Amino acid sequence: MKRMILMTLAIAAGGLVQAGEGAMIEATTAAGEKVQLMPDGRWKFVDQAKQVEAKKIADTYPENHLRPEGAQGGWFGTRVLMPGDKDYNRGTLNPKMR
Repeated sequence: MKRMILMTLAIAAGGLVQAGEGAMIEATTAAGEKVQLMPDGRWKFVDQAKQVEAKKIADTYPENHLRPEGAQGGWFGTRVLMPGDKDYNRGTLNPKMR
């Protein structure tokens, strides 16, 4: 019985992966709003007015502003380097590579 359940889940998961390869899936939320599900796990509203409103709300959260566009660094707790900083785009510090 367990084998049959595992095989059914494996087949279903395989079908979901094939359907999701580069394809956007249209879905409906519990509130009845149409959304598009993207292959990378994000989603957006189909209605552009709702999407603009949702983006304005999302921009108020600090976790959506971790690193400004055009900055370097900021990975794994390192500092963020903005254009104009003396260390911006300095290259490697390895003397063998200079």
